[in-house]
Amino acid sequence: MAVASDILLEELREALSEHYTVVSEVGRGGMATVFLAEDLKHGRRVAIKVVSPELSSSIDSDRFKREIQIAARLNHPHILPVFDSGDAHGLLYYVMPFVEGESLRGRLKRESQLSIDDAVTIACEVADALSYAHAFGVVHRDIKPENILLHGGHAVVADFGIARVIQDAGGEKLTQTGMSIGTAAYMSPEQFSGDHVDGRSDMYSLACVLYEMLVGEVPFTGPNAIAIMARHTMEMPPSIQIVRGTVPDELEGAIMHALEKVPADRFATVAQFKNALLGQGATSTYVRHTRAYTKQHAAIPAPVVRRRRRTLAVGALAIVLVAAGSLAGRYYWVKSHAPLVIQAGDVAGGMSPKRIAVLYFEDRSRNHELAPLA
Repeated sequence: MAVASDILLEELREALSEHYTVVSEVGRGGMATVFLAEDLKHGRRVAIKVVSPELSSSIDSDRFKREIQIAARLNHPHILPVFDSGDAHGLLYYVMPFVEGESLRGRLKRESQLSIDDAVTIACEVADALSYAHAFGVVHRDIKPENILLHGGHAVVADFGIARVIQDAGGEKLTQTGMSIGTAAYMSPEQFSGDHVDGRSDMYSLACVLYEMLVGEVPFTGPNAIAIMARHTMEMPPSIQIVRGTVPDELEGAIMHALEKVPADRFATVAQFKNALLGQGATSTYVRHTRAYTKQHAAIPAPVVRRRRRTLAVGALAIVLVAAGSLAGRYYWVKSHAPLVIQAGDVAGGMSPKRIAVLYFEDRSRNHELAPLA
């Protein structure tokens, strides 16, 4: 990995030497690598994000640049601007300001839980950025703490544009390599299923982030991405107030409303979600539901919880078996906690790689008799 990183650094230095002095690698993710550089024309430090070579090979360069140009037109105080983009000897890249400070991920690592006021403030600033982008038809698709930068006491959202172009233009490559857009812990159910994605998907992801800021953990965890996908699509998130009783009913109600599985059951817009977070929205119906849900789960004795989990596991298995029967002609069950996979021939023959049925479930019952089913 270190050798590959050094090679990429040298290739980028050579390709961009007329305009930038590339200093060092400062971050790496599944889709891209970030480098610190000096903008020679303007004498400023910038961050250059380079799409991984594996993905670049399947993405149309012109399409990539068009999508980044759309993102570059976004002008909002809570959106990190895009300065430049291009194709440098096959390396697709775009250039952003180098922000002093830390990401929300860095702060969460230090503090685990944020104060309610700070968490709501950050969420509202991100909501403002998303509302602005959605008005221009731009959906982020990858809202997570790593893409929320904290600078000068405010939140700034980075990476508008890249998730869409990679998903749309590189979807087949993503399917073949097992890579996914977004981080599973923050992805909406419709992203997992390959359904139409709009601003309500970003809302769901933001609600996951706010949940984590308050609780110290995302709504759904699991041993791998497939387990997390299954929980996003089949389970209700644990009540926030069971972990942190000081969170107001109205705030929890707004978050749970934004975490509904079906987009039509959420707030219609991120702006409505923000208003609800500030106590300005009509969430009384969902607040009553949240109170009942919290009391119900807080009062369940441990043996009953185990029995319910066992029932849920068996019920999930029934769903899995029905889905497997209907998809048997197209998919194969892969043992050892693997998801259904699409045969390479299907992809080559034109089958859409965006719809992957997830048939994994996690047995959380602690009943060893059910272990073979998981």
